[in-house]
Amino acid sequence: MLYGIRRSGLMDKIDLVEGYPAHIAGMLLNDEIDVGLVPVAIIPQLKESYIVTDHCIGADAEVASVAIFSEVPMEQITTVLLDYQSRTSVNLAKVLLKEYWKKEVVFEDAGEDFRSHIKGTAAGVVIGDRALEQRTQSAYIYDLGLAWKKYTGLPFVFAAWVSNKPLGEDFEDAFNRANGYGLHHIDEVVADIDCNWYDMKTYYTKNISYRLDAEKRKGLALFLEKIQQSASISSSQV
Repeated sequence: MLYGIRRSGLMDKIDLVEGYPAHIAGMLLNDEIDVGLVPVAIIPQLKESYIVTDHCIGADAEVASVAIFSEVPMEQITTVLLDYQSRTSVNLAKVLLKEYWKKEVVFEDAGEDFRSHIKGTAAGVVIGDRALEQRTQSAYIYDLGLAWKKYTGLPFVFAAWVSNKPLGEDFEDAFNRANGYGLHHIDEVVADIDCNWYDMKTYYTKNISYRLDAEKRKGLALFLEKIQQSASISSSQV
């Protein structure tokens, strides 16, 4: 998506800020940016929210880069370390552990070097490039995109372009087209990536599903409903 944006006339009209998902989400919540490719779990926290463009970071089956990693099978896991980089992946893991795997565990917020603590009965939610590397190290991989699909029958949306204010039709149309441009140049994108752990052509064309279609919107609505219900239950128990 950034490949297209960087090659569009939009670069003369925007200030592009890059960072890991949770950091960008925090900036959007604090009104430090106008629009961001953010974990969708923050949508209920925004005073105003608008999903911009017909594109997202989604999956219709195995996503590869978002999973629970463990040295032991699911039934033996007692603790799950939570990746600090994405609220959506953390919330998805919590939903699936409770409803799909019917598993009670202790959750621990993790720091930057937490992957070294994935051992014994302590598993970890890992996302992104580090997850692709972790695939070569962990005996058990529980892919969250695939688990959601098996549980709900719907695709999952991990991140979308969300704004905290209206951006105007002209900008949104140009922004949408810029996103689409990159998706038609995946070979060029892959050529610039150095990854020894996973085939990036497979990742960008098979694992990630970019079109924010009606089925993905259903999956997104269901996920937001579940995390809001969970938040309401937690609040009532305080």
